[in-house]
Amino acid sequence: MGRIKSTKSLRGIFVKHLKNTAEEKTVSMPVPSTVTIPMSMHIGAPCEPLVKMGDLVKVGQKIGESNAPFSAPIHASVSGKVKQVTEFRNALGMVSKAVVIEADGEQAISEDIKVPVINSREDFINAVKESGVVGLGGAGFPTHIKLNPKNLDQIDTLVINAAECEPYITSDYRECMESPEDIIEGINVVKKWLNIKNAYIGIESNKPASIKLLGELSEKHEGIDVVELKAQYPQGAEKVIIYSTTGRVVNDGQLPADAGVVVLNVTTVSFIAKYLKTGMPLVSKRLTVDGSGANKGMNVIVPLGTAIKDVFEFCGGLKADCKKILMGGPMMGIAVPDLEQPIVKNNNAIIALNEKDATPAEETNCIKCGKCVYACPLNLMPAALEKAYDARNAESLVANDVNLCMNCGCCSYVCPAKRNLAQKNQLAKIFVRQAMQK
Repeated sequence: MGRIKSTKSLRGIFVKHLKNTAEEKTVSMPVPSTVTIPMSMHIGAPCEPLVKMGDLVKVGQKIGESNAPFSAPIHASVSGKVKQVTEFRNALGMVSKAVVIEADGEQAISEDIKVPVINSREDFINAVKESGVVGLGGAGFPTHIKLNPKNLDQIDTLVINAAECEPYITSDYRECMESPEDIIEGINVVKKWLNIKNAYIGIESNKPASIKLLGELSEKHEGIDVVELKAQYPQGAEKVIIYSTTGRVVNDGQLPADAGVVVLNVTTVSFIAKYLKTGMPLVSKRLTVDGSGANKGMNVIVPLGTAIKDVFEFCGGLKADCKKILMGGPMMGIAVPDLEQPIVKNNNAIIALNEKDATPAEETNCIKCGKCVYACPLNLMPAALEKAYDARNAESLVANDVNLCMNCGCCSYVCPAKRNLAQKNQLAKIFVRQAMQK
């Protein structure tokens, strides 16, 4: 098909793009001496280890699995010996088991690695599940669940999220520039097995090279269009990119499938194509390493389970005034408690911030300027939500649609009083859930 320009746009904000590593080609990091692979690297039920201390494992070997439907298997990223199976607490405070592997440096491939045979939609969905792939843009939603909606006959559109609207992060952009054929191939295979007619690749206008490259490739394929999006945060949020590419609205309590849409991250769909050709499950991840606290910005492929400290060491180390490390971007990323935290499936960046950038401004009183309302892509009233949460008024929170908040952080970003509005919204959603259970 070709390239089109979006005429749809929700509210949002304009942030500094800081895409310093956009033209930094991806390099592969050497195998670390040890990896720690958590049994929970996705939304849903954690896996149970399939190995024990002393076992020898190979790359691609399944080492974690769950019988729960809402889960994804986990595979060894290195070959070597299982040093221990232990409990692990992630950056969000959640505890799961983890398999610690002492690498032997050989990267021997598991004998279980085989190219999947696909003869039906069920075969395709099962292959995607066995690959261990989840949403690689940050959400961590098991991909096979997304590809198996209950209302499949109503799905007519596939949206590929290549917006990458967060500052600093360029890992998806590098996927577009380095693996464009795999992206198109992955789109076609999803379209085929889900019987989807149209696919739209949403890319922000600040990435003209990838728009041009994928646009030229898509011209050779019926039903695939590249949509140039306004370079406005949070263009990559699921509900926002659905509206920007299709004009469809996903209401509170609805899933994209309810609007006839399946959304996949661009690296996710590219990985599907690669897996179907090689049989190698998800064992590594491309990361953008950057930020004011890092000595050097890079795009690097690392084995899953690699400690953050090892990644930064490979990328030139940290500056003396580095104060905070984020998994993800500065708008929606998660601060990590220590540098021993491992890289997991849905990491797309680790950003180091210096003391100046990491120190929050002092809060002052709300001046009722309304900037947070005008910035919110979903037309919420963040100041009213903050007031309701401070009063612990669950009814008011529900009435003001707190559960519609996607925690993009636009409200906090524009607030002249530096109120922690996005953080309050996240706490408010937890409070509402707890109040409804009583």
